[in-house]
Amino acid sequence: MSRLMQRILICALSLMCLMGYAQKPTENTLLKIDDNLEERIFSIEKLPYFKDTTGSLTLEDVKTSRFQDKFKIRPGVSKSNYETSSTYWVKLSIEKTPNSSKKWIMEFYDQTIDLIEVYKPDNNGNYQLVRMGDGLPFHDRDFVHKNFELIIDNTAAGIDHYYIKIESSQKADIRIAVRSLNRFIYYALNEYFIYGLFYGMIIIIALYNMLVYFAVREVKYLYYTFYLISVGIYAMCVDGIAFQYLWPNAPSWNQIANGIFSYSIVVWATLFSIRFLNTKARASVLHKALLTVLGLKTVLFMMGLFWDPKWFEIRYYDVIPFFLIFFSSIYIWSKGYKVARFFVVAYGILFIGMAIKVLSNAAVIQHYTLVYYSLHLAFLGEMLLLTFALGDRIRILKKNKDLALRRSLEQMKSNYALKEKVNRELEQKVQERTKELESKNLLLESFNSQLIEKDEEIKRINSLLDRDNWKLKSSIKQSFQARLDNDTLTYEEFSNIFPDSSACFRYLEELKWGKSFSCKSCGNHKCSNGPKIFTRRCSKCGYIESVTAGTAFHGVRFPLEKAFFIAYTIISGQNWTLEQLSDLLVVRKNTIWNFRKKVKLMIAASSSEKADWKDIIIDQDVAKNGQPQIAKN
Repeated sequence: MSRLMQRILICALSLMCLMGYAQKPTENTLLKIDDNLEERIFSIEKLPYFKDTTGSLTLEDVKTSRFQDKFKIRPGVSKSNYETSSTYWVKLSIEKTPNSSKKWIMEFYDQTIDLIEVYKPDNNGNYQLVRMGDGLPFHDRDFVHKNFELIIDNTAAGIDHYYIKIESSQKADIRIAVRSLNRFIYYALNEYFIYGLFYGMIIIIALYNMLVYFAVREVKYLYYTFYLISVGIYAMCVDGIAFQYLWPNAPSWNQIANGIFSYSIVVWATLFSIRFLNTKARASVLHKALLTVLGLKTVLFMMGLFWDPKWFEIRYYDVIPFFLIFFSSIYIWSKGYKVARFFVVAYGILFIGMAIKVLSNAAVIQHYTLVYYSLHLAFLGEMLLLTFALGDRIRILKKNKDLALRRSLEQMKSNYALKEKVNRELEQKVQERTKELESKNLLLESFNSQLIEKDEEIKRINSLLDRDNWKLKSSIKQSFQARLDNDTLTYEEFSNIFPDSSACFRYLEELKWGKSFSCKSCGNHKCSNGPKIFTRRCSKCGYIESVTAGTAFHGVRFPLEKAFFIAYTIISGQNWTLEQLSDLLVVRKNTIWNFRKKVKLMIAASSSEKADWKDIIIDQDVAKNGQPQIAKN
């Protein structure tokens, strides 16, 4: 496949060289038809012309004898000097040779000229108007060819003066060729043959990459396919073939097609390069620069599309996107990304071809066929090399994958050997550990028998201690209750019994739940510790009860030990005034008065003849019924 493409490329280059040599422009503007000379080509700088800035001149104005002096040859004039707002009149004089054995034609190369009006003289001194240009439907042409041609009348001797009126909205490359019909056929067939090779290769490479995309589903191949299609259509626009084959009945498309597809080339080339080179990860600064250039190109495209088509013309700044892609590929290649090597060469060729095309349009480089087709050749070389780059990428990825697979296999072998070694060591360790555990187990069994004997002894001692402890607790409770029942305890003596709030809470806890727990919500007798200290949670319904709930001390906002002493003075019948208690306990008189009232109300609500601690501690419903009152819905 690659050898065939190389041979085709060499053949195309050879044909272009031959054509370029044959089309060297002449310097003498008076053409004498001679069978020994197949063709002569006149560039604008070798032709006498007049620039009509008003656009109002007619044939009758320019063919007069007094107007002839205004037709002048201006050396150094090129396409870059063309003014789209003006009309150009060109005069071409041909000395006829009636005995010539050949037929002769006049040809205009620039296919983008909107309107060419050729005033062709006849033998009677009159002029026949022949209208050509890409602003007219393609089928109006006398020759079905991408260029503009007309037959030269060579039936009578003499000199014919052809007046040519040219109007174009884009910069026109005014070059006129006079050649024999045989030369034209030879030239046209070779040119179309080269075009066939060029566009055929584009189609083949595009189809190949589309198939690759469907196989691997990598979007870079899709971007490259769109890029190739854009290159193909843009080249057809430049060559005039697009007008001939794609939109022959829509000449208005000729005004914008070049700009649309040149912009499309930049878009897909940039997106493909970003994906292929992975600039976002490998060169973030260049990645942002590429996106910025693409954005600026989009702005220029919109200006040409909606404002002025002049922005569609190739200018110096059109080299920037391809230069940036070229520079990015070199940078990433220098960082060790081998896949970019063909990419660098490909865009190097494209950059050179684009630079030559820009210099040619600016008339810096003299126009030759190879110069004209420089962009075509650059695109062709770039497409082949990018295809090689994509194939090279697949080859490198496959090589890396195979290398990784071999490493994985070697690592698996190493891991398996290590696993076997570890297993053997573990088995040996297990055997040693098993023997050690067996000896330890025997030792533990002997210790266990000894512990059982000790446990029996401890149980016997514990039973004796429990009995003594019960007697001691009963004695302590009786002593504690006797001290509380003592009506003459001073504040210091009472503080020794209840020194702080914790002692009060523990006393309430023992008095309230010491014998049993009974849930106020469901009557369940099983509970667990609540989320806070001195609380209980019902194990059945989850009800949480505080140790002060149902007592006079519930909701007290001053120290509990002081509340205990206030309650004790009421139960013991000591006559303490509010002022005395306030000074002693450092509590406000109003607070003491409210609490004393609460205690007295609870004592009054009880049925006991003599007030006791349980009258203000145990819920009265519990005290009366022995069971809690279950809340009703």
